[in-house]
Amino acid sequence: MNQQNNCDVLIIGSGAAGLTLALHLAKNADVVILSKGPLNEGSTFYAQGGIAAVFDENDSIASHVADTMIAGAGLCDEKTVLYTAENAKACLNWLIEQGVTFDKEESEQGERYHLTREGGHSHRRILHSADATGKVIQTTLADRVRQHSRIRIFERYNAIDLICESHEEEGKSKQCIGAYIWNRNTEKVESIYAQKTILATGGASKVYQYTSNPDVSSGDGIAMAWRAGCRVANMEFNQFHPTCLFHPDAGTFLLTEALRGEGAKLRRPDGSRFMPAFDHRAELAPRDIVARAIDFEMKRLGVDCMYLDISHKPRDFIKQHFPTIYQRTKDFGIDITKQPIPVVPAAHYTCGGVMIDQQGKTDVHQLYAIGEMSYTGLHGANRLASNSLLECLVFARAAAIEISESLKPNNRFINLPRWDESRVTDSDEEVVIQHNWHELRLFMWDYVGIVRTTKRLERALHRVELLQREIQEYYQHFKVSNNLLELRNLVQVAELIIRCAMSRKESRGLHYTLDYPEQLAETKPTILNPND
Repeated sequence: MNQQNNCDVLIIGSGAAGLTLALHLAKNADVVILSKGPLNEGSTFYAQGGIAAVFDENDSIASHVADTMIAGAGLCDEKTVLYTAENAKACLNWLIEQGVTFDKEESEQGERYHLTREGGHSHRRILHSADATGKVIQTTLADRVRQHSRIRIFERYNAIDLICESHEEEGKSKQCIGAYIWNRNTEKVESIYAQKTILATGGASKVYQYTSNPDVSSGDGIAMAWRAGCRVANMEFNQFHPTCLFHPDAGTFLLTEALRGEGAKLRRPDGSRFMPAFDHRAELAPRDIVARAIDFEMKRLGVDCMYLDISHKPRDFIKQHFPTIYQRTKDFGIDITKQPIPVVPAAHYTCGGVMIDQQGKTDVHQLYAIGEMSYTGLHGANRLASNSLLECLVFARAAAIEISESLKPNNRFINLPRWDESRVTDSDEEVVIQHNWHELRLFMWDYVGIVRTTKRLERALHRVELLQREIQEYYQHFKVSNNLLELRNLVQVAELIIRCAMSRKESRGLHYTLDYPEQLAETKPTILNPND
């Protein structure tokens, strides 16, 4: 019989969204945080740039809203954008109260926060901790969480599936009462009952061959929510970060957009600039435009990379503002104070996701979703730089308010259905998983990448449907493993991305197809319903 754990609130995911929510809720509830790897291993830890918020007296919330709407290419929800921008400063001040330190500078009025600028922003409004903002936020919040008496941390646990029961209230037919979880430490399946369950598992960029994300970004929350009956929206909009370090030993090390915000230029191998020919904003154009320009130039010239050059800036300036990048590139023999950095685009951010309201509620009663895996309407067809961590903070706080008000004080635990593995065996064909894994990520990169066509999408859908059948058969006959669980989720997310992409008969934001290169006069979000 599998072990059952109980809590008031289960948070699946341990990045900025999950940790922020846990700290808000722990005053009134017993909280469990489920972390697939070590607590700090997630996209938040690797975020370099910063968080957008209006702190400059020459800036305005209206300007932040306008920049977000423009970057979102006509698909942002204006109410959501306004709500996020209005709550940004309060959420940043809360982070500061938790001990997060942002860079400061001296001014005529005294010391103030150093604000940088990134692509798509009309003002300097990015608070940052040098070029390691995510690391500072993650480690600070993780320290606070570890010290809290009402928060338990389950590290190295995969969520397998949500546990739901019939429910007829608020127009919802299902209610979430917990989840099946796989303890990677003991390799045993357990269950966990919770009055409220929150998905905060991050994005799904690992579905692509080249990604800036850590290994844990495998779309788990999106796939689990879909299987539980939640709608998803705008999954065709995958943001490819324009500038990842191109080096055989570097993996996929991201080079923050703040480099371009501080004057870095994109150059061809011969040293000539190319961005002014693509957009009047040049290097400060939104990410979708910059990524497509780099991809176009690489294919046109038949070269492996383009180059990002900040060497014209003073050496001390570069080392002060970009110490992480300076040291990491130096480890690979590149001195960014003297030479340009080889760069390529890589899958970076999932702009669509599980549909939620302004309190984080999904289509399933007592199930919430926050952070990158959710669809709020904030990002539209393309996310504005440094709005991602902001969304985590704003919607974690909004969900915390709703959850705190609706928690039942005398939570009575119930016995969950047992996990049945009586008819499965240990796999002796792990190579099958590895082969399917590589095939999936490669054809997603080739067919559903920066530039798409209808024929490529049709081929991708055909392949993903075959893989789904193979993986489902494998899942039914063998015991679970980390690779199997992630592959099962990635294949599901891949199908959702492809289906959304096939239904959008235009090019907009991050979705660019050669068959429909123009924008439609009227457009709306792409919504998929598992019950259709």
